[in-house]
Parts: sequence; C-alpha cells; structure tokens
Amino acid sequence: MTQHDPRMSSPPVLTVGRPNDTGPTAGIGELFSILLRGKWIIVAFTVSTMLFTLYYIYGLSVPKYKATTVVMLETQRGSIIDVQSVVNGLSGERSSVNSEVEVLRARSLMTEVVERLGLVSDPEFNARLRKPDPLSTLLKTLEAALGQSRESISTSRDQNQREQDSVTNVLLTKVTVRNVPSTLVFKITAETANPAKSALISDTIAGLYILNQVQVKFAATEQATDWLANRVSELQVQLEEAESRLAIFSASTDLVSVESLQGLERQLKDLRGRIETSRATETAAETRLAALQGATTLIQKATAADDAMLDQILAGTDTGLIAPVGFNDRYDGILSQAGLTARRTKLQLDVLSTSESALENEIRRQGEDLIAIQQLKREAEANRLLYEYFLGRLKEASAQQGIQQADSRILSKAVIPNRASSPRKSLLICLAVLSGLTFGSAFVLFLESRDVCFRTAQHLEEYAGLPVLGQIPTIPKKNRKKILTFLCDHPSSAGAEALRNLRTSTLLSNVDKPPQVIVLTSPMPGEGKTTVSLSFAQTLSGMGKKVLLIEGDVRRRMFHQYFDDVPAEGLISVLMGTRSIENAICRIPGFSTDVLIAERATTNAADLFSSGKFSELIYELKSRYDIIVIDTPPVLAVPDARIIAQQADAVLVNVKWNSTSKLQVDETLRLFRCGNKKISGFILNQICIKGMKRYGYGGRYGTYAAYETEYLAA
Repeated sequence: MTQHDPRMSSPPVLTVGRPNDTGPTAGIGELFSILLRGKWIIVAFTVSTMLFTLYYIYGLSVPKYKATTVVMLETQRGSIIDVQSVVNGLSGERSSVNSEVEVLRARSLMTEVVERLGLVSDPEFNARLRKPDPLSTLLKTLEAALGQSRESISTSRDQNQREQDSVTNVLLTKVTVRNVPSTLVFKITAETANPAKSALISDTIAGLYILNQVQVKFAATEQATDWLANRVSELQVQLEEAESRLAIFSASTDLVSVESLQGLERQLKDLRGRIETSRATETAAETRLAALQGATTLIQKATAADDAMLDQILAGTDTGLIAPVGFNDRYDGILSQAGLTARRTKLQLDVLSTSESALENEIRRQGEDLIAIQQLKREAEANRLLYEYFLGRLKEASAQQGIQQADSRILSKAVIPNRASSPRKSLLICLAVLSGLTFGSAFVLFLESRDVCFRTAQHLEEYAGLPVLGQIPTIPKKNRKKILTFLCDHPSSAGAEALRNLRTSTLLSNVDKPPQVIVLTSPMPGEGKTTVSLSFAQTLSGMGKKVLLIEGDVRRRMFHQYFDDVPAEGLISVLMGTRSIENAICRIPGFSTDVLIAERATTNAADLFSSGKFSELIYELKSRYDIIVIDTPPVLAVPDARIIAQQADAVLVNVKWNSTSKLQVDETLRLFRCGNKKISGFILNQICIKGMKRYGYGGRYGTYAAYETEYLAA
C-alpha cells in the first residue's frame, strides 16, 4: 500500500456516507446518524426554546384582542334632489381606493380618535402613566449620571402636544387598514389588551372617517355657496351696467336697424347708377358741343348739328359755300341748346355726387351705431347668461346644504372578541419546537464540521490512506500498574481481544516476512502508546514467542510507573558500554516478556539512537529474540521515534480516539515521509464504548460493544 498525503487530497472534515455506499441514500443516512449522535444537543435546544417560549407566553406577553370594522366605499350613490352636486363622489379606480386607505390611516384622523376616546389617559397608550420598568429606570439613571439627559425645559402646552403625539404614534401601531382585493371594502382592525376597547377604537375610526367625509363635503358646499353668492352679486352689477349703457346709447341715436341700413345701401346703389348715366350724358353733351363749336363749313356744321331742317336748308344751296337764309340762325339755336344741355347735365351730375357723399356718410354712421348697439347687446346678453348660470348654481348649492351624504358606509360594526389574537400559543409552541430542532441540528452539524478528530477506524483509514491495524477500547483502570494485571486476569475482555487483533493484524501485514522489530509511537504525549506497547508485547509473548520490550523514551522513562522493581541501569548503559546486554535486560515479576528499560542520559537521545552502537545493538538483539517491541517518544515532540524507526520492520502510530487531530496526523505522516520511512499502520486507542454509542457508532463500528457490561462490572 502506497503512503497517502492527506494534504494533497484535502479530505473533508465532515465525511457523509461510507465508501461502499452509493447514491443519496447513504448521504442522508449518514446525516441522520450525525443528528442522532447529537440528539441530546438537539433536545437541549428544543427544551430551551420551549421553556423560553412558555415563559414568554405565560409570563411576559400580554394577551391582545383584535376587533374589525368593515367599511365599503360607494362610488354610485343616488341624489336626494336632482341637481348637480358641488362636490363629486369618489371613483372606483385603484388610485382612489389606495388614497382612501391612507386617509383611514391619516394622523389627523387618529388624533381625532385619541381626543374622542381620551386615550391620553389610558396607560396602554400613554407610557408616562405606566410604572417604569427596571431597565428604563436604569437607563435614565445612567443618562443622568453621564449628563446626557434628554429632558428639556418646555411649556406645558408643548409637553401636552408631545404627549398627544406619542399616544397617536402608539395608536397607529395598533391599527391596521387593508383593502379586500378586487373590492371597494376596507377592514379596519384595532388590537389592544382589552376586547371592548379594540371594538370601540375600530368603530370610532370608521365613524369619524364617514363623518369626516360629510364634513368635507359640507365645508366644500358652504365655501362654494359663499363664493357663488359673491360672484352672483358681481355679475348682477355687471349686467345692470351693461344694460344701462345699451339703453343710454339707444336713446342718444336715431332708430337704427339692419333693414333701414340695407334700404340706404339700395338707395346708394341706385344713386350711383344714375350718376353713371348722368356722367355718360354729360360726356355726350360736351362732345356734341365741342363738335358744333369746332365746325367751320356749312357741311361740317350740318353734320355736327345732325339736324333735318339744316339738312333741308343746306340742300337748297347749289354750292354750299354761301349760307342760306335761316341756316345760321338755326345753327346758332342748335349751338345754344347744346351748350344749355351740357351745363344742365353737369349741374345734375354735381347734385347726384353730393347726394352720394351724404348717403355714404349716413350709411357709415348708421353702421357704426349698429355695431355699437350689437356689441352692447352681446355684452349685456353674456352678462345675463353668466348671471343666470351662477344664480342657478347658487340655488343648487343652497339646496344641497344639510343633505350631504358620505361616500362610504359601515357594512358591519366590530364584534367584541372572545379570544385573544396574540400571543398565538399553539403557533408559538410549534415555532419553538421547529426552531429548537432547526438550531439544534444546525449546531450539531456545525460541531461535526468543526470536528478534526477520529472516531472510527474507517474514517482514519480514509483520511490517512493507511490501514488501522487495531482498535483498542479504554481499559477501565485508572492505575497504570493495574492495567496489565487486568488484561492478564480478563483474557476475554474487550481490551485483551483488541490486543490480540492488533497482534494478528501486525504479523499478517507482511506474510512473507513478518516484522521482527516493531516500533510503537504516537503524534503527541498522553495518547496511551506506552500502555499499548506493554500490552502488545505481553500479547505477543502469549504466542510462545521470545519477545523483548525496549523503553525507547529515555526522556520521560514511563516504565517505572507500570513496574515496581526496575533496575537502575539499562539501555543507555549498554550503548555507553558500561553494562552488558545480559545484565541490562531484566524479567519483571508478573510480566511475561524481557524488558530493557531506559535511564537518564547525559548525552542527547537523538545522537545516541543515530549512532552505530544502537544499530549494532538492534542487530544483536534480533539474533536473540523473535520479536522486539520498542516504545518511542511522540513523533511531534522529539525526533527520536523517526530515528529509531530506521531500524524497525514495522512502525505503528497510536491515535487516541476522539482526541488526536487531523493536523497532528498530517504532520506525523509528513515527518516520516521526510525520513523516508513508511508507516505500517495506525492503532485507534482508548475507544470509549459509550461514546461510540453516543455518536451513533454502537451498532456499526462498535466491535466491542458487547463487552460494555463486563467493563463496567470489572
């Protein structure tokens, strides 16, 4: 078997499951075993939490009683009178519902409850009225002694206000308001030490909440009525002023209407038509007059005059050069008539133009007057409409005063509870048991995870990678001298059987060449290696072998605690050459093997065992004895054991049950590996049978559990 370095594999501190087990069942089984081993710790935790819980329930806690009032928000409520409400009702939207929950928990509402019920005088709500507990008294005394008192000089009014605020804060902690999901129903719950008080508080909150809704609406209606009355008065004055201005303007102007203005516009249109005709006539007259005046010959004059008589007169003349009688007179008359016509046409056109200007001015004046009258009428009409509207709203608001309805109503009043809501005894007891089991189990697992010792051979083998050749229970004798006697007198005891198993395992560790020189050591002192060495040597001699036991621990020299008569000289004298082997080896009465004891040396022990004389001594002793057992000092204390082990065929390391740590085993393996020496195996020593059962190994690992009665009887 190759030597194993536990630091390379980093074995877990808590091993769950056995090597031959596979699957989660093994892990759960091992976990259950760990909890079973710590059952008394778990029971202690459970009992402790139970006792504390019972003390809290029956000694410290004050029974609390809950009472609940149910209120429903009404979003659709019929009106007593068919008029538009000044203050609208609440909607059923989620935001409105959440807002009402906050209104029910509003500090102002809670302050009203405090004042209504006089909770300032209730010791449950006012801490100043309660008898101070020792802790509070002690804290105040310490604050006063340290000069850190929080009391300040204030007026009586300030103190009363702070006291009321404090009571309100306490009330807020004792009241809960919640909305039933998907409904418009609110549950107001109060929890106090008195059932009737709880019901009274929840009903009072609901009543004040509904009353507050009515008061808010009444105040809003009253405020709206006052505002509407003032506004109506202002509008009435404005209406009267507008109507007065309209009347004054109408009286100061002629009768103006749209029809008369339209008649004037028609006259203007006709007049303009006549002016156009007159202007054309004037142009024609002036043109004819100019033509008559510009004619020079008779023919031109006759042509310009376009007169039949002139044409006849002109026709009687042969040459047309001499004017006939009467031609000029006729022509002059025509010319005079044309001039008169031209002047008369011009005068008529001037008269028509003057009439046109006058008519246009009249139309413009009447248009302006009509616009002004219409504007005054519209202003008066607008004032009249506003006045009538606000007057109507004022009458509606006045009609609504005194008939306001709340947006909520109480579905059910609080019922005085018969049973306390807290503490919930059954629940607290169940939680106490569960907490005790949980924390106890966690503490057991924590202790198991922090455990760095070995309680089973399997665990030690898995960790170190080396076999455990023996498992030796605790010998029920405190006196070292009686241990060997006990083993001899009780050959069937658990300890004797364990030593025989150790002997068999050691000799069979190498069947081809059984070990002749066997070194026993341990990581630290006090792990029972000397007792095992003596017992092991005595067990080997029971096979008929010639066995020599050498005390290799020359520093502490423990053999004299087991034997009464030991020689003064031994191993050191042999190595120093002052005494022969035959004279140094002794046979102690009652002990079946030869013993070579140690003696105090002036030379360093490590130097003695490293010398060639020690090697020669072992070589010579091997020729005289079948088996040589050497008890050596602890490995981690001095290097003697590793030096002596160089001469050994087998090295057995003693590990104390539930005591030797993994770190010590790691360091022991490392030191032997540095010395290029292989450890043959371990001995799990001083196994406590009761402890094995306590840790849950009685049936699975307790090989010698059947000898417990005999141990106790001996």
